[in-house]
Amino acid sequence: MSFKLINKLLLFGGFASLAHAAFSAAHHRTYLRVTEQDWNQLPLDIIIQTVMSLIVIIYNIIQIVADFKEIRAAVDLQGKSWETLGNLPSFYSFNHRGKALHPSYEPPMGGRSDLMMND
Repeated sequence: MSFKLINKLLLFGGFASLAHAAFSAAHHRTYLRVTEQDWNQLPLDIIIQTVMSLIVIIYNIIQIVADFKEIRAAVDLQGKSWETLGNLPSFYSFNHRGKALHPSYEPPMGGRSDLMMND
C-alpha cells in the first residue's frame, strides 16, 4: 500500500476517533444529568482520546497535502535589477493640485484642467 493511502486511512480513523470522543463526552454529560451528579470535568480517557485524535488528524493532513513550498518574497525579486526595483509606477501622479497652487502655472492650451476652476 502506498503512503498516501495509509495516511488517508489514518486520517479517516482520526476523524472517527474524534467523533467517538465527542459522542463519549455527550454521553458522559447525559450520564451525570441522569444520576444528578455535579459536572466538574471530562474523564481523562476522553481528553486523551481527543488530543491524540487531533494529533493524528493534523499529522496526516500535513502528510497528504505535502510538497510545501517556501514562502520567500525574494523569489519574485531575484531577476530584477536595482533600477527596476526603485521604479514604482503606482506612485506616479501627473495631475495633482500642487501645480495649481504655483503662482506661475498656466493650464495647457486645448486641455481641460479639472483642478482649476474658471470663473
